[in-house]
Amino acid sequence: MLFYIGLISGTSADAIDAALVSFHTDQTIRLEHFQEQTYPQTIKNKIAEMRSPEAQFSLKEIAELDIALGKLFAGSANQLIASAKIDREKIMAIGSHGQTIFHAPDGLHPFSIQLGDPNTISSITGLTTIADFRRMDIAAGGQGAPLVPGFHGALFRNKEKTRIILNLGGIANITLLPALPDQPIIGFDTGPADALMDDWILFNLGESFDRDGQWGKRGNMIPDLLNKMLRDDYFLKEPPKSTGREYFNLEWLNKKIKPDVYRPEDVQATLQHLTVQSVVKAIESLNSDVNEVIVCGGGARNTHIIKLLSDALSRISVKTTADFGISPDCIEAMAFAWLAKRRLGNLPGNIPSVTGAKKAVLLGGIYG
Repeated sequence: MLFYIGLISGTSADAIDAALVSFHTDQTIRLEHFQEQTYPQTIKNKIAEMRSPEAQFSLKEIAELDIALGKLFAGSANQLIASAKIDREKIMAIGSHGQTIFHAPDGLHPFSIQLGDPNTISSITGLTTIADFRRMDIAAGGQGAPLVPGFHGALFRNKEKTRIILNLGGIANITLLPALPDQPIIGFDTGPADALMDDWILFNLGESFDRDGQWGKRGNMIPDLLNKMLRDDYFLKEPPKSTGREYFNLEWLNKKIKPDVYRPEDVQATLQHLTVQSVVKAIESLNSDVNEVIVCGGGARNTHIIKLLSDALSRISVKTTADFGISPDCIEAMAFAWLAKRRLGNLPGNIPSVTGAKKAVLLGGIYG
């Protein structure tokens, strides 16, 4: 039995998810322990400022945040080890995604930047650390995202059912897992999920998120606004594709809405429907006979979104990973433990049919 740790802070940039994962010789993958460490408010603010489209920061400020995040990620790993009461020597490696600051996979010089210095993580924890997972895929012509579909396949692929794994994080992404083993896994970002809804309620009510979607539920969806949003170029673009807060942010939203015309709760209701409809349209575009949609990510706890999704996909069973014994919050952190194991085993971590890379490649650098 081998143990790995996975660390990630997602698009919402509010906390570090840490997962201790065991891998068994019978190919069983098991979550042994999980915890979430909330960022200090000063760090949250710095990340938010740095990810603004108009941000201008010195190299010194960027480097300092890189080290500060490295220390926080290392502290999260050490807390996980202590809570799990596991011998540190049994842990093979840490897989750290880091904190995405800017993701720009298209253009003349595509790139993706994650902060959280792996040298610092390895030094503080005393463990081999795998990091910088995205850039080799980009160097091979891919989007560098999404990277979790391979893990989705290892955990949820089924010979009798064609499944879609839907991650509702700051950004939504889907993974198609065909029942037939000779058919490729397909995955891509469908568009915004929690990120825009969180930004909108923060701007209007000062709340960090819309618990269970109740604020938006009180509003009325605005059909004209929804249609205007769905005509955005990103939704019309063919996969492979990936996106982030660099694209879907309040600036994007403010260009779509009419100031002093729409009630804020109606805009929130429309954003809820935007998330659902963009996911549904993405699933329909696959032209696949899907049996189940399995939801993970923080958005899986939004009961109103799940209800809207279930209603829109009335002929498809909608579940969450909790129905399979794994909290929806844990999947992405577990995935980076899996990707670290792949890297130490000299096995490719990307899926070209997902990212668009020219070939399967090793992902991540080894530190320590």
